[in-house]
Amino acid sequence: MCNPRSLRFCLFTGTLCISEPCCLNNHLMAAFNLTPSDTPTFILTGIPGLEDAHAWIAIPFATCYTLCLLGNFSVLFMVGKEQTLHQPMYLFFCMLALTDIVISTCVVPKALGIFWFNLKGISLSGCLTQTTFLNVASLMQAAVLVAMAFDRYVAICNPLRYATILSNARIAKLGLVIFIRGILCVLPVPLMLSRLPFCDNRIIPHTYCEGIAVAKISCGDHTFLMLYDLVMLLILGGIDLTLIGLSYCLIIRAVLRISSKKAHQKALNTCMGHISVMLMSFTFYLFSNLTHRFGQGIAPHVHIILSNVYLLVPPMLNPIIYGVKTKEFHDKMRKNIFRR
Repeated sequence: MCNPRSLRFCLFTGTLCISEPCCLNNHLMAAFNLTPSDTPTFILTGIPGLEDAHAWIAIPFATCYTLCLLGNFSVLFMVGKEQTLHQPMYLFFCMLALTDIVISTCVVPKALGIFWFNLKGISLSGCLTQTTFLNVASLMQAAVLVAMAFDRYVAICNPLRYATILSNARIAKLGLVIFIRGILCVLPVPLMLSRLPFCDNRIIPHTYCEGIAVAKISCGDHTFLMLYDLVMLLILGGIDLTLIGLSYCLIIRAVLRISSKKAHQKALNTCMGHISVMLMSFTFYLFSNLTHRFGQGIAPHVHIILSNVYLLVPPMLNPIIYGVKTKEFHDKMRKNIFRR
């Protein structure tokens, strides 16, 4: 029989109480080895449908992660060592490198553990920590791309005041604002996830704890969480893309007013690296997120592969693109390699 106190507990845990019989019966409790006080432990399946190929899939994962770490740590080392690279553009490049390292490190080590060693279990606290760090770093990456677009706008449209507008102190404050924005926008997600009840289904068909995937296996009402996540995606993504688009419209207008073709080419060369990184990052980000929410006809393993491509490919290619497109950085890197 279910007294009022136990009835309240049933409602809180998300189990079904019909009339007098209360909560899960003993048979289900024994079958799943669960008690109401159990700390949830989730199972990450990896890429469903491709389990037999996990060992081979891990090879490009490990390769991309290794190249990502080598490239981005090289950027941090070069900018830190070379005094001539202590300029706003390269400081923003360092911020981007840091976010790339955090994003890939949040995902790849756990994914390799799943693929190679079958380490599929993850605790609720570990799951929330992973999704929090990943989402904060992703929002910071988008904001850094906006800051880099503004940097190019000032450099081309107002070069005489470039050093005054983008002083090191202002860049440090901007970095702090970018970090605080990421924390404030992401913090409600793990708080809402931690309050959701999880019943017998604790299998997450993914390589990492993606917030929406975790919410979908909850036996509670996660409508508000899904709505919040979608609104944040559309608002923040819309604002970031609008600011970047506005910056480059003003840059193009300024470049077209320059009569010299050589000046045209120089101005465009300073932007090409950032444009390439921006298009690649936002394309992967929006395509991955929108297909995960609205692409119901797409196979689950396609969703998961797209999500991992977004988290692996841009962090790996960003330092390569900037190394090729930014002449000063390329020259410094080549000089140091040949010296060694």
